[in-house]
Amino acid sequence: MADPTALDPSSRTAQPPSQPQHREPHHAEHHRRDRRPPLALDPDQPHPSHDPEIPLERLDPDAVKTISRLRHMHHQAYLVGGCVRDLLLDRKPKDFDVATDAHPGEVRSIFRNCRLIGRRFRLAHVYFRGGKIVEVATFRANPTDALEDLPEDGDLLITRDNVFGTAEEDARRRDFTVNGLFYDPFAGEVIDYVGGRTDLEAHRIATIGDPEVRMREDPVRALRAIRFAARLGFTIEPETFAAMRRHAGELARCAPARVLEEVFKILRCGGASRAFELLRASGALVQVLPALAQAVEAGGEEERRRFHAHLVALDQLVRSGDEVSEAVLLGSLLMHLRRGPEGEASSDSLLGALVQTARLPRRMAERTRLALGAQRMFRGPPRRRRRRGGVATQAYFRDALQLLEMTVRATGEGEEALETWKAQAEARLTHPEPAASPPPSGAAPEIAVEAEIPVGVEGPPSATPGGEPGRRRRRRGGRRRRRRGRGQPATAPAAGGP
Repeated sequence: MADPTALDPSSRTAQPPSQPQHREPHHAEHHRRDRRPPLALDPDQPHPSHDPEIPLERLDPDAVKTISRLRHMHHQAYLVGGCVRDLLLDRKPKDFDVATDAHPGEVRSIFRNCRLIGRRFRLAHVYFRGGKIVEVATFRANPTDALEDLPEDGDLLITRDNVFGTAEEDARRRDFTVNGLFYDPFAGEVIDYVGGRTDLEAHRIATIGDPEVRMREDPVRALRAIRFAARLGFTIEPETFAAMRRHAGELARCAPARVLEEVFKILRCGGASRAFELLRASGALVQVLPALAQAVEAGGEEERRRFHAHLVALDQLVRSGDEVSEAVLLGSLLMHLRRGPEGEASSDSLLGALVQTARLPRRMAERTRLALGAQRMFRGPPRRRRRRGGVATQAYFRDALQLLEMTVRATGEGEEALETWKAQAEARLTHPEPAASPPPSGAAPEIAVEAEIPVGVEGPPSATPGGEPGRRRRRRGGRRRRRRGRGQPATAPAAGGP
């Protein structure tokens, strides 16, 4: 039986009698902790009646502090969602989210280090050292829980989601049962209103409530179901998958930027190869990435096999822990679709289609195009270097090298080129090229020396030949031409100069 004092902040202001009221401090940090005002719920004191279901050391201390402060101000607060799911699966959560009955404005008034974000879904971000953010959401209620609650026009698409409610209502309005779990770190108990632990043990993704309603409320939930199933190795419950197929066409109604963000999350989840099989089987791929779906289908079985092999290589790269940019994620989808001059599918045309249909930022598309273009240079004969450092100094070089590594893993080709370019990259990091040598005595300074003086900053007297000390240089577009008469020595000032 749970201790009633664990839920009553006013009853936990003092330590239990069995514990010493004052501990001998061993260093300055303990001394500061002893002098701080007592919190209503001390995270150092687990529930006395039983061991916590999730050990305290596995919880994020800043998230626990956030809950403790909210409890101290007489609010309910729990860990919620993916962090509880991952902890019960013995995985490391990416972040720790908090749910509370405090409204967003109340959360902001409690925490000085807080900012409110979002329009459709108002959230509070509590900031900690090192740029860490603990996201705090208010309990919300779902206005539509069954088909009988349909509005008059039959449209269930959620456009605003700020209807506040209780903890149970908040759990029931979430998308999937495995994401509807709460955890009370001070009682040490998982709170399950939706049967999430049963589905978690069965390794199953299922909606909370009627899947028909849930998919019509937010069609992007189909992409989330696929991502969770691929990342966790779960199956999708048959009724849920059937509803995903029936309402795949409604993904076109969702904001393109939100859909594209979910696609990048799928590519970065470590199970992209299985996720794209589910996208294709559910009918979502042709809605989300129509140009890519058409190119894969037109290529036949051989094209699909290469496509799958490159996604497997991407999953290996992601699981290795390497940082992967959006350009590499897009390149993994497009690099194998190049065909001969008469072929219709090419990476450039598909990138253009993504810019138009999926609202892909042009800057991201250009970086992907450059990384894909470098693959031909990697495999071709060595070229004469036209600039200092060559391609290894370009911003897209690391992306291009990762794409080449994926090709080697997917096809077994290009291993020699990969080792050569990796060796060059390591040599450049170990032995950077020396800076340009200064001009000989008496010679006119080079343009590069002038460019080193920032615009608007006064340089030394010698920076301006024949000029006044402290005179500013003006930078113009292109090379600056030195103005002097024919046959006049370079070191002499121009006639009529100051």
